[in-house]
Amino acid sequence: MSVLTWTAAVSLAAWGWLLLGQGFFWRTDAGLPERTAPGDWPAVAIVVPARDEAAVLPSSLPSLLAQDYPGRAEIFLVDDGSTDGTGELARALADSCGGLPLTVDSPGEPGPGWTGKLWAVRHGMALARARTDAEYLLLTDADIAHGPDSLRELVAAARSGGLDLVSQMARLRVVTFWERMIVPAFVYFFAQLYPFRRVNAPGARTAAAAGGCVLLRREAAERAGVPESIRQAVIDDVSLARAVQRSGGRIWLGLAERVESVRPYAGLGPLWRMVSRSAYAQLLHHPLLLAGTVAGMAVVYLAPPVAVMAGALAGAAAPAAMGAAAWAVMAGTYVPMLRYYRQPLWLAPLLPVTALLYLLMTLDSAVQHYRGRGAAWKGRTYARPEAMP
Repeated sequence: MSVLTWTAAVSLAAWGWLLLGQGFFWRTDAGLPERTAPGDWPAVAIVVPARDEAAVLPSSLPSLLAQDYPGRAEIFLVDDGSTDGTGELARALADSCGGLPLTVDSPGEPGPGWTGKLWAVRHGMALARARTDAEYLLLTDADIAHGPDSLRELVAAARSGGLDLVSQMARLRVVTFWERMIVPAFVYFFAQLYPFRRVNAPGARTAAAAGGCVLLRREAAERAGVPESIRQAVIDDVSLARAVQRSGGRIWLGLAERVESVRPYAGLGPLWRMVSRSAYAQLLHHPLLLAGTVAGMAVVYLAPPVAVMAGALAGAAAPAAMGAAAWAVMAGTYVPMLRYYRQPLWLAPLLPVTALLYLLMTLDSAVQHYRGRGAAWKGRTYARPEAMP
């Protein structure tokens, strides 16, 4: 049997396992669990870390100010060293829109060993503890717009299910060509790594969250020691979920219907930076994990179209057929995510092209790490983990 035939066979077997054995990761029906309105609505503190977000705040902050929540809720926007007037704009929006009370404060530069976002979250949580008796914290990014009932539904889900952490993956913006090519696949690959059904299963060992929208019970945060216990994390949402789960907390993760990112990505460059800044951190900065990931992605995503084309050119029916079958399964598992994002289904067969881009982004992430420029974001470059205290 030729190398091409063996590779095609391995790829087809891998896709058979991914289809049936990886927690049905490709399904997109993980909405909020069943819930009923609590008899008493607990107080909630909404913490919004923001660094140079003046461009998106007019589309996101009013949605938080306008939350239709029966209990007490207060917003703490932490202006993390912005140079574009983020804090002033937030105050102006609160004055013009009204709604929930807003406090804007700044934490100063991050302390040693802290990533910027978690330093801002720490400050926001400290403000909330000092000024409110909130039972829950809603950690949400400055580019996330919430439907008017978002907070109410999150709290109802947490209370009804006895959940310590409820996270919804916001629907990211998909308008331009490159957003269509990159964004749905970003969520697809995330779900493949962290199948929602496995995260949400009782006694689960898989833990993940989506940082744009996390409702966290304050007692669970204190028990898990967050954010101090994860202060170095670049992938802070997954680290947060793991910390809560390790401390005995129950977590839940799903896809959102009315929580959306309003951040535009003008071209491939910003999308590339979004992925590459944390891709190597996902692999624990380990060269062997990088090599295994590159090899795995090549066999799983690139081998099927290569087998089809090479088999057709060589007149080899077996690898061409197995490659076509693997490609068909791959495209079929991508269709639900495209539908969720309301995108044309002709993008499904192009997933190998997108996977190749992600592979190159991962390699670039490793290169930047070893050049000392890893995890660069909004003017900050974080030290390698081994150099942190």
